[in-house]
Amino acid sequence: MKRFFLKVPSRNTGKTLSRGEYPSLDSRETVPKMAKKSQLARNAKRIRMSDRLSVKRAALKAAGEWEALQKMPRNSSKVRIKNRCAVTGRSRGYMRYFGLSRQEFRERARNGEIPGVTKSSW
Repeated sequence: MKRFFLKVPSRNTGKTLSRGEYPSLDSRETVPKMAKKSQLARNAKRIRMSDRLSVKRAALKAAGEWEALQKMPRNSSKVRIKNRCAVTGRSRGYMRYFGLSRQEFRERARNGEIPGVTKSSW
């Protein structure tokens, strides 16, 4: 499993480490990998547009006006919204019940941050 490390200032000298230098093992901090900001922004835009135009889309569907429905923006359709992890924004391995990706779910369940979830053993 890959870990992502954050470069931190050296504890001994207080200066920032130069290229090629790495902090000692005790000063490493793991950082979760985040989704690209453009992907998150695009999905947020789709959510806003879907919420804004959902009533109009439903009225056009009920009336059977398919040409008018086709002229509406594609992103106003609810099916174009992608489920994403609430913490990292990851789209794959999404667990709908918890709203988290499988990695975040595993990490939080192990730390006891999700009520009612325990590690199984047999």
